Amino acid sequence: QVQVVESGGGLVQPGGSLTLSCAASGFTFSRYAMSWYRQAPGKERELVAGITSSGGRTNYADSVKGRFTISRDNAKNTVYLQMNSLKPEDTAVYYCKADRWSGISYYYHWGQGTQVTVSS
Repeated sequence: QVQVVESGGGLVQPGGSLTLSCAASGFTFSRYAMSWYRQAPGKERELVAGITSSGGRTNYADSVKGRFTISRDNAKNTVYLQMNSLKPEDTAVYYCKADRWSGISYYYHWGQGTQVTVSS
């Protein structure tokens, strides 16, 4: 069955770094674009970063540009989010999403999320 599993969250001090991982199975990973979203308490879920199926293009929210890097390894069915210079406002549950448009249907799969807390 389809599984999208995030890991790597935790508590980190301001200015610190974390790397999130998202391992996927049950679908053809290399055909899906991958994205990281986050949701802070009382706020809507927002797009943090995305990467195309081949890894050739990436996009970032303005709030994380220059600090976060998204990457993927299609051989390992895994997408990563390297987060540097973390700020308290980065505190949120981070979710991984896989999606693709076949030309007829839209397919998407969400992970269950991993908590990132930035605090001293």
